[in-house]
Amino acid sequence: MSAESNELYSLLIPLADERLIVPRACVAEVVRFTKPQREEGAQDWMMGTVTWNGRALPVVSFEGALGKDKPAATGRTRIVVFYASTGRLKTGFFGVLTQGFPQLVRVNEDVLQLHTTEGWAEGAPVHCRVKMINEFPLIPDLERLEAMLARESVQA
Repeated sequence: MSAESNELYSLLIPLADERLIVPRACVAEVVRFTKPQREEGAQDWMMGTVTWNGRALPVVSFEGALGKDKPAATGRTRIVVFYASTGRLKTGFFGVLTQGFPQLVRVNEDVLQLHTTEGWAEGAPVHCRVKMINEFPLIPDLERLEAMLARESVQA
């Protein structure tokens, strides 16, 4: 088997103080930020919805979902549109705020190692933190994030 077949195209997604790493295939698109319309009584991490491709897209702050402060939107803020994979979201997609453009990287077992499975609240949408050369990105639990969204959003 060639080394290339053991590599995975991934995206490093910049947050305020962290980075997420996800397979490229999880992401449908990266769009410019527009202010979400907030739903009455929504959790603080639930930013609201934006119109994307003619549909209401629920948008979350990943930092907020971790119990941290939500970052203020800047000129670099974007929305990363993820495919919903569990069938819980009728929209089929959801968005996560990012503080810049995701960076495409190729990863394999030589550059990616488990760092820790602890350091965030129980129930947080995180699988683990990995070490990737000199970075320590989080691997999000997108299924858990979808479940949180499904409970929270009337658009979901």
